[in-house]
Amino acid sequence: MQVEYYPEFLTATILRWQHLLKDDNCKQIILDSLQWLVKEGKCKVHAFVIMPNHIHLIWKISNGFTRQEVQAAFFSFTGHEFKKYLKENNSSVLEQHYVNDADRVYQFWERDSLYKECFTENFLMQKLEYIHKNPCAPHWNLAVVPEQYKWSSASFYFLNDDRFSWLSHIKE
Repeated sequence: MQVEYYPEFLTATILRWQHLLKDDNCKQIILDSLQWLVKEGKCKVHAFVIMPNHIHLIWKISNGFTRQEVQAAFFSFTGHEFKKYLKENNSSVLEQHYVNDADRVYQFWERDSLYKECFTENFLMQKLEYIHKNPCAPHWNLAVVPEQYKWSSASFYFLNDDRFSWLSHIKE
């Protein structure tokens, strides 16, 4: 039986809330992964923000795929790329992610990411606003206005910025 997914608000956190994503190269790995998922038709990405230790997304899993498959592809790709990048450029940060579990040596993401299906337009718009305002929160202070933060879809919505051509508008 094929599942029809609603748009989902996803929060994924870096292991032990470490600030791995302060590094712009790690942020770019996230964007590359999202772009690949969209190109492969696995999902549509409607909004995102990359914070120093977590990300928020609004995405919609495509028909024919499961949430588990798409999330696994995202976490696997980013994990491998983080490891490769850190091995070459910052081995001390890589060691902070050493876990030596039965199924992995390094871990970058906390298990059990939080997702909430957006059943109503009101909830969906609330999450979109939350994503875009997150960098402006006083405890982060990463931008004065949402569209100023480079690692977010806010400029796509507020300025019609086409830098993230793989994004789909929330109204589509």
